[in-house]
Amino acid sequence: MHDLHMIHTDLKPENILLVSSDYVKVPDYKNSTRSPKDSSYYKRVPKSSAIKVIDFGSTTYERQDQNYIVSTRHYRAPEVILGLGWSYPCDVWSVGCILVELCTGEALFQTHENLEHLAMMERVLGPFPQHMLKRVDRHAEKYFRRGRLDWPEGAASRESIKAVSKLPRLQNLVMQHVDHSAGDLIHLLQGLLRYDPLDRLTEKLSDIPSLQEIILGCCEEWTGLAMG
Repeated sequence: MHDLHMIHTDLKPENILLVSSDYVKVPDYKNSTRSPKDSSYYKRVPKSSAIKVIDFGSTTYERQDQNYIVSTRHYRAPEVILGLGWSYPCDVWSVGCILVELCTGEALFQTHENLEHLAMMERVLGPFPQHMLKRVDRHAEKYFRRGRLDWPEGAASRESIKAVSKLPRLQNLVMQHVDHSAGDLIHLLQGLLRYDPLDRLTEKLSDIPSLQEIILGCCEEWTGLAMG
Protein backbone atom coordinates (compact mmCIF):
# COMPACT_ATOMS: atom_id res chain seq x y z
CA MET A 1 0.00 0.00 0.00
CA HIS A 2 2.78 2.42 0.88
CA ASP A 3 4.49 1.46 -2.37
CA LEU A 4 1.44 3.00 -4.06
CA HIS A 5 2.00 6.21 -2.04
CA MET A 6 -1.16 5.55 -0.04
CA ILE A 7 -1.53 6.05 3.72
CA HIS A 8 -4.38 4.04 5.25
CA THR A 9 -4.63 6.22 8.42
CA ASP A 10 -7.10 3.88 10.16
CA LEU A 11 -5.38 0.54 10.67
CA LYS A 12 -6.96 -1.41 13.53
CA PRO A 13 -7.98 -5.04 14.18
CA GLU A 14 -11.45 -4.49 12.71
CA ASN A 15 -9.88 -3.49 9.40
CA ILE A 16 -7.56 -6.50 9.10
CA LEU A 17 -9.25 -9.74 8.08
CA LEU A 18 -8.12 -13.31 7.53
CA VAL A 19 -8.26 -14.22 3.85
CA SER A 20 -9.55 -17.71 4.67
CA SER A 21 -11.98 -18.75 7.39
CA ASP A 22 -10.66 -22.35 7.40
CA TYR A 23 -9.32 -23.52 10.73
CA VAL A 24 -8.14 -26.58 12.60
CA LYS A 25 -8.99 -27.59 16.15
CA VAL A 26 -6.01 -28.13 18.43
CA PRO A 27 -5.86 -28.92 22.15
CA ASP A 28 -5.78 -25.85 24.36
CA TYR A 29 -3.19 -26.89 26.92
CA LYS A 30 -4.33 -24.16 29.29
CA ASN A 31 -7.52 -26.19 29.61
CA SER A 32 -5.72 -29.54 29.82
CA THR A 33 -7.53 -30.44 33.03
CA ARG A 34 -10.78 -30.65 31.10
CA SER A 35 -12.03 -33.66 29.18
CA PRO A 36 -11.40 -33.86 25.41
CA LYS A 37 -15.18 -34.29 25.15
CA ASP A 38 -15.54 -30.74 26.45
CA SER A 39 -15.64 -28.28 23.53
CA SER A 40 -13.54 -25.80 25.52
CA TYR A 41 -10.69 -28.34 25.53
CA TYR A 42 -9.95 -27.30 21.95
CA LYS A 43 -9.30 -23.97 20.32
CA ARG A 44 -9.63 -22.97 16.69
CA VAL A 45 -6.45 -21.93 14.90
CA PRO A 46 -6.53 -20.53 11.34
CA LYS A 47 -4.98 -22.76 8.68
CA SER A 48 -3.50 -19.72 6.97
CA SER A 49 -2.10 -16.49 8.41
CA ALA A 50 -2.77 -14.60 5.15
CA ILE A 51 -4.58 -11.33 5.81
CA LYS A 52 -6.14 -8.48 3.88
CA VAL A 53 -6.71 -4.83 4.78
CA ILE A 54 -10.18 -3.33 4.32
CA ASP A 55 -11.94 0.04 4.73
CA PHE A 56 -10.04 2.53 2.63
CA GLY A 57 -12.50 5.33 3.33
CA SER A 58 -9.89 7.37 5.22
CA THR A 59 -6.98 6.48 2.96
CA THR A 60 -5.08 9.42 1.52
CA TYR A 61 -2.20 10.00 -0.84
CA GLU A 62 1.03 11.47 0.45
CA ARG A 63 0.95 15.26 0.64
CA GLN A 64 2.91 17.89 2.53
CA ASP A 65 0.01 19.53 4.39
CA GLN A 66 -1.36 16.61 6.39
CA ASN A 67 -1.92 17.95 9.87
CA TYR A 68 -5.52 17.02 10.64
CA ILE A 69 -6.55 14.30 13.11
CA VAL A 70 -6.57 10.74 11.76
CA SER A 71 -6.73 7.18 13.11
CA THR A 72 -9.00 5.60 15.68
CA ARG A 73 -7.92 6.83 19.11
CA HIS A 74 -6.31 3.64 20.47
CA TYR A 75 -4.08 3.32 17.40
CA ARG A 76 -3.25 7.00 16.90
CA ALA A 77 0.42 7.95 16.56
CA PRO A 78 1.98 10.60 18.84
CA GLU A 79 2.80 12.96 15.96
CA VAL A 80 -0.92 13.16 15.18
CA ILE A 81 -1.81 14.12 18.76
CA LEU A 82 1.06 16.62 18.98
CA GLY A 83 0.15 18.31 15.70
CA LEU A 84 3.52 17.62 14.11
CA GLY A 85 2.12 16.46 10.79
CA TRP A 86 1.99 12.84 9.70
CA SER A 87 2.77 10.50 6.85
CA TYR A 88 3.39 6.76 6.30
CA PRO A 89 4.86 6.19 9.80
CA CYS A 90 1.45 6.78 11.40
CA ASP A 91 0.38 3.45 9.86
CA VAL A 92 3.51 1.79 11.24
CA TRP A 93 2.64 2.97 14.77
CA SER A 94 -0.86 1.53 14.37
CA VAL A 95 0.62 -1.84 13.37
CA GLY A 96 2.69 -1.81 16.57
CA CYS A 97 -0.40 -1.20 18.68
CA ILE A 98 -2.25 -3.98 16.86
CA LEU A 99 0.55 -6.50 17.48
CA VAL A 100 0.51 -5.73 21.20
CA GLU A 101 -3.25 -6.23 21.20
CA LEU A 102 -2.87 -9.58 19.44
CA CYS A 103 -0.62 -10.71 22.27
CA THR A 104 -2.61 -9.40 25.21
CA GLY A 105 -6.17 -9.47 23.90
CA GLU A 106 -6.62 -5.82 24.95
CA ALA A 107 -5.93 -2.47 23.32
CA LEU A 108 -2.61 -1.04 24.50
CA PHE A 109 -3.81 2.54 25.05
CA GLN A 110 -7.38 2.42 26.35
CA THR A 111 -8.19 6.09 26.57
CA HIS A 112 -10.35 8.79 25.02
CA GLU A 113 -8.40 11.88 26.09
CA ASN A 114 -5.18 13.34 24.72
CA LEU A 115 -3.25 14.05 27.93
CA GLU A 116 -4.06 10.64 29.37
CA HIS A 117 -3.10 9.05 26.05
CA LEU A 118 0.29 10.79 26.07
CA ALA A 119 0.82 9.78 29.71
CA MET A 120 0.10 6.16 28.82
CA MET A 121 2.67 6.34 26.04
CA GLU A 122 5.30 7.63 28.45
CA ARG A 123 4.40 4.97 30.99
CA VAL A 124 4.87 2.17 28.45
CA LEU A 125 7.62 3.61 26.25
CA GLY A 126 9.44 6.23 28.32
CA PRO A 127 9.60 10.05 28.03
CA PHE A 128 9.13 11.94 24.79
CA PRO A 129 12.29 13.29 23.14
CA GLN A 130 12.81 17.01 23.69
CA HIS A 131 13.20 17.79 20.01
CA MET A 132 9.60 16.68 19.43
CA LEU A 133 8.23 18.64 22.37
CA LYS A 134 9.79 21.83 21.03
CA ARG A 135 7.76 21.51 17.83
CA VAL A 136 4.27 20.71 19.15
CA ASP A 137 1.49 22.90 17.75
CA ARG A 138 -0.40 25.46 19.83
CA HIS A 139 -3.24 23.03 20.56
CA ALA A 140 -0.86 20.50 22.13
CA GLU A 141 1.24 22.99 24.11
CA LYS A 142 -1.26 22.81 26.99
CA TYR A 143 -0.25 19.21 27.66
CA PHE A 144 3.28 20.19 28.63
CA ARG A 145 4.90 22.36 31.28
CA ARG A 146 8.56 23.22 31.76
CA GLY A 147 9.67 20.83 29.06
CA ARG A 148 7.80 17.77 30.28
CA LEU A 149 4.35 16.24 30.15
CA ASP A 150 1.97 17.90 32.63
CA TRP A 151 1.26 14.64 34.41
CA PRO A 152 -0.10 13.71 36.89
CA GLU A 153 -0.74 17.37 37.76
CA GLY A 154 -2.96 17.86 34.72
CA ALA A 155 -4.91 14.62 35.09
CA ALA A 156 -8.67 14.92 34.80
CA SER A 157 -9.36 12.51 37.67
CA ARG A 158 -7.87 10.02 40.11
CA GLU A 159 -9.27 7.24 37.95
CA SER A 160 -7.22 8.58 35.06
CA ILE A 161 -4.05 8.51 37.15
CA LYS A 162 -4.80 4.93 38.21
CA ALA A 163 -5.41 3.86 34.61
CA VAL A 164 -1.99 5.16 33.62
CA SER A 165 -0.09 3.89 36.66
CA LYS A 166 -1.25 0.29 36.21
CA LEU A 167 0.36 0.03 32.77
CA PRO A 168 3.69 -1.86 32.69
CA ARG A 169 6.69 -1.08 30.52
CA LEU A 170 6.54 -2.53 27.02
CA GLN A 171 9.10 -5.26 27.72
CA ASN A 172 7.29 -6.41 30.87
CA LEU A 173 3.92 -6.34 29.14
CA VAL A 174 5.10 -8.60 26.32
CA MET A 175 6.83 -11.03 28.67
CA GLN A 176 3.61 -11.41 30.67
CA HIS A 177 1.91 -12.91 27.61
CA VAL A 178 4.60 -14.45 25.40
CA ASP A 179 6.58 -17.48 26.52
CA HIS A 180 8.72 -17.79 23.41
CA SER A 181 9.98 -15.33 20.81
CA ALA A 182 9.52 -12.57 23.40
CA GLY A 183 12.91 -11.04 22.62
CA ASP A 184 12.23 -10.90 18.89
CA LEU A 185 8.78 -9.45 19.43
CA ILE A 186 10.02 -6.79 21.85
CA HIS A 187 12.73 -5.76 19.39
CA LEU A 188 10.15 -5.50 16.60
CA LEU A 189 7.71 -3.48 18.72
CA GLN A 190 10.44 -1.09 19.82
CA GLY A 191 11.04 -0.34 16.15
CA LEU A 192 7.36 0.10 15.34
CA LEU A 193 6.58 2.25 18.39
CA ARG A 194 9.40 4.78 18.26
CA TYR A 195 8.15 8.27 19.07
CA ASP A 196 9.95 10.03 16.25
CA PRO A 197 8.28 8.99 12.99
CA LEU A 198 11.58 9.49 11.18
CA ASP A 199 13.18 6.82 13.39
CA ARG A 200 10.27 4.40 13.15
CA LEU A 201 10.69 1.10 11.36
CA THR A 202 10.25 1.69 7.64
CA GLU A 203 11.24 -1.59 5.99
CA LYS A 204 8.47 -3.77 4.62
CA LEU A 205 7.03 -5.87 7.42
CA SER A 206 7.00 -8.85 5.08
CA ASP A 207 10.80 -8.55 4.80
CA ILE A 208 11.42 -8.80 8.55
CA PRO A 209 12.98 -12.19 9.35
CA SER A 210 10.66 -14.61 11.16
CA LEU A 211 7.86 -12.02 11.45
CA GLN A 212 5.20 -14.59 10.62
CA GLU A 213 6.52 -16.96 13.27
CA ILE A 214 6.62 -14.15 15.83
CA ILE A 215 3.03 -13.15 15.16
CA LEU A 216 1.69 -16.70 15.10
CA GLY A 217 3.60 -17.52 18.25
CA CYS A 218 2.11 -14.64 20.22
CA CYS A 219 -1.47 -14.68 19.04
CA GLU A 220 -2.60 -18.33 19.00
CA GLU A 221 -4.70 -17.81 22.10
CA TRP A 222 -6.18 -14.58 20.73
CA THR A 223 -7.17 -16.14 17.41
CA GLY A 224 -8.63 -19.10 19.23
CA LEU A 225 -10.85 -16.83 21.29
CA ALA A 226 -11.76 -14.67 18.31
CA MET A 227 -12.86 -17.65 16.23
CA GLY A 228 -14.34 -19.69 19.06
